[in-house]
Amino acid sequence: MALTLEQYADYLDARGTPWPAPPTVEAAKAKPHIVKLNGLKAILWNVYGTLLAIPTGDLVFEHPHPIVMDVALDKTVHEFNMWNSMSRKPGQPAEYMKHLYMQELLQHKAFAGSERYPEIHVEKIWEALLKKLFQKEYKFDAAFFGSLNEYSKKVAYFFHASLQATSLEPEAELALKLAADLGLQQGLLADGQYFTVLQLARALKARDATLNLDRALPTGLRILSCEVKARKPSDTIFRRAVTALAAIGIKAEETLHIGSKLSRDIAPAKRAGMRTALYTGDKASLEAPQELLKDPAHRPDVMLTELGQLVQVI
Repeated sequence: MALTLEQYADYLDARGTPWPAPPTVEAAKAKPHIVKLNGLKAILWNVYGTLLAIPTGDLVFEHPHPIVMDVALDKTVHEFNMWNSMSRKPGQPAEYMKHLYMQELLQHKAFAGSERYPEIHVEKIWEALLKKLFQKEYKFDAAFFGSLNEYSKKVAYFFHASLQATSLEPEAELALKLAADLGLQQGLLADGQYFTVLQLARALKARDATLNLDRALPTGLRILSCEVKARKPSDTIFRRAVTALAAIGIKAEETLHIGSKLSRDIAPAKRAGMRTALYTGDKASLEAPQELLKDPAHRPDVMLTELGQLVQVI
């Protein structure tokens, strides 16, 4: 039987696959603004830059440092034995794969439909690239990796794990356990891919093996851009969250959304009727220009410099 994605991730770790070093989290210079928010019944968390630290502060499809991009592509080409089925053009394998990858990335960005902020599905990019390799007799072990769709997901997971390491934000597990102990429903409202929950689960397990992700963040309240097909600050993803909350009897105004970006997290959450908390403990992810902080449409109800400060809010 083919490995699940979780089993595949465990297999890579057991094999000793070298990954980039996790990011060092540096807090921004900010003062907390803490007020008690009465009547809360739910917390919806942003992921990257709020619960999970990641280089550059957000998940990227093209790394801003070309050498990092080249290394990740080179590792992927060699890991999955792609080179023999690629056109043998002068230069390194990563150089030609980068050309193919960027072509597919641009094509996927072009098919936005009516959504103003569409999400890209990374596994579809790699599925398209694999289909090109099939034209040159490329093969993979379906018994180990699964169907083409499952294989594409594993290739994409490997590439992104090679591109950006993730680790748990300071006090993230403390804040999750605190909210759970106080009886609040918790979920995700975030830009993310199919592997985002796996990354979060693995990071939580590494920090606190007693924290059960499915109990802390039930699947019905995991609103991710890859499933909604819309990225923040699209109102589409926030409307989906409001609908999911209503299904369990919780109103938008009874919900706190915690994120690190004023324009992508705080402002659309306020438009949806939620209360908001800006997390400033990760400088890499923080987007909070002073002119927006002064704007009532972007101003958060609470500003957290540490996630543990949530105890004073709820």
